[in-house]
Amino acid sequence: MAHDIHKARVRNALSPRREPYWAAPIALGRFIGFRKIDAQRGSWIARLRDDSGAQHYRRLGALSNTFGWEEAKTAANAVFDAHDAGVRASTRATVDTACREYVEDRRREKGEATARDAEARFERTVFDSAFGRTSLAKLRTPAIRRWRDGLDLGKASANRTLTALKAALNFAVSNRQVPAAARIEWADVKPYKHASKRRELFLDLEQRRALIAASDGALRDLIEAHALTGARPGELVNARRRQFDARTGSITLAGKVGARTVPLSAPAAALFARLSKSKLPAARLLVRDDSKPWAHSDWDELVKAAATKAKLPSATVLYTLRHSFITEALVGGMATLDVARLVGTSVNMIEKHYGHLVASAARERLDRVVML
Repeated sequence: MAHDIHKARVRNALSPRREPYWAAPIALGRFIGFRKIDAQRGSWIARLRDDSGAQHYRRLGALSNTFGWEEAKTAANAVFDAHDAGVRASTRATVDTACREYVEDRRREKGEATARDAEARFERTVFDSAFGRTSLAKLRTPAIRRWRDGLDLGKASANRTLTALKAALNFAVSNRQVPAAARIEWADVKPYKHASKRRELFLDLEQRRALIAASDGALRDLIEAHALTGARPGELVNARRRQFDARTGSITLAGKVGARTVPLSAPAAALFARLSKSKLPAARLLVRDDSKPWAHSDWDELVKAAATKAKLPSATVLYTLRHSFITEALVGGMATLDVARLVGTSVNMIEKHYGHLVASAARERLDRVVML
């Protein structure tokens, strides 16, 4: 029997019961029901009968001043459309599971370095958190914005983490774990503006040598490798013995921009020759003192302690050595394109963050040229 549950007076006259009162079908096999809880409360239910005859139910929400028949009808149609599109939403599908599945996809498609970068971000911000336990079906823009604003990160780092989260959620859409229409929930959370700032902290030659002298063992090797190559931390700690070619004095590095083979200076080649000695091709060139692989940010506190010992600025981090390498190379007269290739970034990024150095070096060289 169909009920006119779209009318408030009809709903008010219904007796409370567990079984919903169903309206006439809004389409073949598509129904909206109303469960009367008590005299004041009730909730909307969607019911779908698939081609095999099986019935599927979905709670749409509680009756309220802002969620009446028309809103329930819109929500039910979204459920039906998602089912027709192959989406099989489940309360087991959460932000956490979406991020973990995305990491595994990156591992299969892009390799360990890319996967580890995303995984490390999620370990700090999503995994085993209240936000991570949020059902994908209930994820909304305000919750994502609160998560972003609550990250204990700089704006640039928060933006990169937000980008990784959006990629994971889009992957969940492609896996039919959530309807495509849900993209609007995270698309509306924009990155922070003016987050990318020029790196100002530069360690000169004396300071870099002091940092190395204040370190020992595996940390010293890690710092020296960064100072001599300007590579990203993940590219070096994931590098294998087979990636170093002593004959050509070069190393192949793999990171977020893909693989690149770069020439090494004589000191860098000597360092990697020592690190590769007696190692099998698949062995890592750089490992911790306990012979275990370096994990993301394992070195943070160690570098901070070494910087303190060397009486360097408190803002010194491992990435400071990459900035220092790029700065020295540009000031030393190396072409922007060559520097970009060495460190695995674009010419545009070099010009954006280091253009002032390029201009200054060019001016100095120009001053040495006699025009008239």
